[in-house]
Amino acid sequence: MEANTRSTGRLPAAFLTPGSSSFMDFLSDHSPDMLPGKRSLPPLQGAVEAPHGTTIVAASFPGGVVLAGDRRATMGNMIAQRDIEKVFPADEYSAVGIAGTAGLAVEMVKLFQLELEHFEKVEGAQLSLEGKANRLSTMIRSNLAMAMQGLAVVPLFAGYDVDRDKGRIFSYDVTGGRSEENGYAATGSGSIFARGSMKKLYREDLTEQQALTLVVQALYDAADDDSATGGPDVARRIYPIVTVITDEGFRRLTDQESSEIARAVLERRLEEPDGPRAALL
Repeated sequence: MEANTRSTGRLPAAFLTPGSSSFMDFLSDHSPDMLPGKRSLPPLQGAVEAPHGTTIVAASFPGGVVLAGDRRATMGNMIAQRDIEKVFPADEYSAVGIAGTAGLAVEMVKLFQLELEHFEKVEGAQLSLEGKANRLSTMIRSNLAMAMQGLAVVPLFAGYDVDRDKGRIFSYDVTGGRSEENGYAATGSGSIFARGSMKKLYREDLTEQQALTLVVQALYDAADDDSATGGPDVARRIYPIVTVITDEGFRRLTDQESSEIARAVLERRLEEPDGPRAALL
C-alpha cells in the first residue's frame, strides 16, 4: 500500500489507526494481495520448477541452541545455487532456517521478521518463544495452497527461551503443524541422514563448541548421501551457515570460524573414512 502524498502529505488512515499487534492481520485487512497465501494461482499445469533449499539442522546444549544449514539450492537434478543462505535471525533471541521453495521461503522469513518487530513496537514487549513459534505456524498454514502445487516451505525454528532459560527447537509440516523437538532436529531432503548422524553423537551435556561441531558433522553426513545437500566446499571456500543463540542473543559464526569447524570434520573423516567413532571428543 502506497502512502497518499499527492494531497495531504499524510499516510492513509489505516496506518494511523490503532489495531492488532499482528502485521499479518493488518495486511489481511488492508492489502491482502501482499500476503503469499492470498495471491491468485494459475491452473495447475504440472510440477513447478523452482530452486529449493535443502538441509537444515539444529541442536540444543545447556545454555542455548545451534542452528545451521548447508549452502546448496537445487532445481530438479541441477544445482541452482552453491552459496545460498538458508539461516536467518528472526529477532534478537531466535532464528529460522528454510527448506523448500527458496523464493517463497525467503519471503516468508522477511514477513516473519517484520511480524515480530511489529508486535514488539505495538505491545512494547517481545513475544514469548512459544508465541513466535505459533506465529510462524500460522504463516506456513497460509501457504498451504502454494504447497499443494509443489511450492512448499518447511522451516526449522530455534531460539533461546528467556522465560525457561534454555534453548528450544520447533519443526513444522507443510500444513503448519508444529512440534517441539527434544535435543536436536533436521528438515529438508537430507534430514533423514542428518538426524541419524545426530542421534548417535548427541548428548544433553554438550558444550557450545561440541554442539557446533555436531551440526556441521550432521550436514557433512547428509551431503555424503543426499545429492541435494551441499557439503563443505574447500575449493570455493563455501562453508555451512552456522549460528548460535544464547542468553546473549543471536550470533552468526564468521566464515573463518565455520571453515575451522568444517576442516576439523574433514580431517577427522580422512583419519576415519568409515565414520567417526568419537567426533565430539
